Order: sequence, then C-alpha cells, then structure tokens
Amino acid sequence: MTADVWLPIPADDIEGLPEGPGYRFWNGGEDFPADPADCVFYVVPYMKPVGVGVRPLPGMSRVEVVQTLSAGIDHVEPGLRHLRPGVRLCNARGVHEASTAELTLALILASLRGIPDFVRAQDEGRWLGGFRPALADRNVLIVGYGSIGSAIEDRLAPFELARVARVARSGRTTARGPVHPFTELPALLPQADVVVLSTPLTDGTRGLVDKDFLARMKDGALLVNVARGAVVDTDALLAELERGRVTAALDVTDPEPLPADHPLWRAPGVLISPHVGGPTSAFMPRAKRLIADQVRRFVNREPLANVILTTGATSA
Repeated sequence: MTADVWLPIPADDIEGLPEGPGYRFWNGGEDFPADPADCVFYVVPYMKPVGVGVRPLPGMSRVEVVQTLSAGIDHVEPGLRHLRPGVRLCNARGVHEASTAELTLALILASLRGIPDFVRAQDEGRWLGGFRPALADRNVLIVGYGSIGSAIEDRLAPFELARVARVARSGRTTARGPVHPFTELPALLPQADVVVLSTPLTDGTRGLVDKDFLARMKDGALLVNVARGAVVDTDALLAELERGRVTAALDVTDPEPLPADHPLWRAPGVLISPHVGGPTSAFMPRAKRLIADQVRRFVNREPLANVILTTGATSA
C-alpha cells in the first residue's frame, strides 16, 4: 500500500523534501494524480475557486494531515466532515505575514494620503493639490493580533504613531504592550483613527463589524480589512460609507469576487484591492519551506507546526 503526499507544487521544485513518500502533483485540475485513498499528507492548492480544494477529501480515507497554504482555514472546513477522526489541519502561519502586512500598510497610506484620487487626476491630466491626513500621530487599533497582526505592527512602528491598541480573542501581555480581549473592543473603537481587521473568520468573528461596531468608530476613521470579507457586514458598511462618516480600504469583500454591479465599487471613500494580501513574490519561497518542513516532521513523526484543529477532537 503506497503512502502518497499530494503537493500543489512539483516535488522537484521543493528543496529539502524527505525521501520515502510518493509525491503527487495536484494543483486543482480536473483529474486526480492518483487514488485519493493512498494520500496520507495533503497540501491544499492555493487561491482556487470555492470547492476545489475540498474535492478530493471524501476519498482520502487514510489522510493524516491536511495542510493549507493560507492563513485562514474557512475554505477547507466544509470538507472536514468527510475525514476520519484524528486528522490534523494545519495552516500557513509564517507564509503570509510579510506580504499581508506590506499590503496593509500600503492600503492605509494610500487611503489617508489620497493616492486613488491622484491616480484618477493623472488619468485626466489634472494637478490635484490639497491637504491630506498623515499616518503620524494617529491611533491605530489592530483587531486580531496573531502573527499577521504582529507583523502589521512591525511595519507601523517607524511611522510615529500616537498609539497602537491590540485586540485578540483573549488578553495577554507582549513586549510591545497589552493585548486586549474582545470584550474590551467597544471601549477601544471610539479612540481609533485607523481600525485594522486581521482576525480569522470564525463563528465569533463573522459579522463582527456590524452596525453597532461601525457606530462606535469615530467620525472620519478608516476601516482596513485584510482578514475575510464576511468579518464585515457589507450593508452596514455601505450605509456608513454613503453617509461619509467613515472610509474603508478592503482587500477582501463579501461577496467575493465582488460583482461588477455591486454598489461597494462606487461607494465614496472606499479603496478595494482584489484579495491580493498573500500572493506576492514572497509567497513561493516561504510556502516551499513550510511544505518541506512539515513533510519532514510528518515522516520523522515529529510534532507538526501550525496545527489548528484535529478532527473528532472535543474542546475541554
């Protein structure tokens, strides 16, 4: 009986893979490279349409590890019901921090300094001056302070901010200062000039940014979403944008992709990028290192990194 590892990158292109398994290349194509029942370690193809990555899961009766190449796992979770108990699901912590943090900073600066307006004016050959807000002296609130949230703060550090506040599921102390629990979020929102969303999509964060959340944001504040679109109630955000009370920079939307006729495209004060926080030149080398390290750990029966959940396990 063979023990296959399914990879969305050809094995010959990944330095450091251990000998032993049979490596099968599958990046979401119509035909499977082998019998899914022989797969023991499955690396999910990256940035594929909804449903592609979970398609082989019902046949993976022997799989022990499902490894995503994304920070979020919401696109894989619907397929976990097909798996036997004890399968470990791992995410790509360490792969996307640099790229996503870079884009977050770009979205903040572009929105505050009016870069979209300058681009439109350039297209028209029009010299557009004016006074714009700076990032310096602003209060920034990071909602979701995991590895990406921490990387975002790393990039913000040189910009002479007045304050950075951090929020996560549970409170803790870091070298940079306290991380507040979600229960303190309502009190922190009115103080923030920029609110950055970098939280995973869970039952607890779906629709987190609703009418009440937005109402607590100060007038003129900027909402930046590099998390998942469904963290934000799109209708509630549209209402605030139309009123001109807040602005937004969104790398993710709900729905996604955003239909061409969706009113969010034309809402005032919004900058939209098409979910490009992760796919940059920084992705591939980090993804390859993660895959090689995880497969090596698996073959040597060492503890895996980034285990998010184990199927069939119950929380204490």
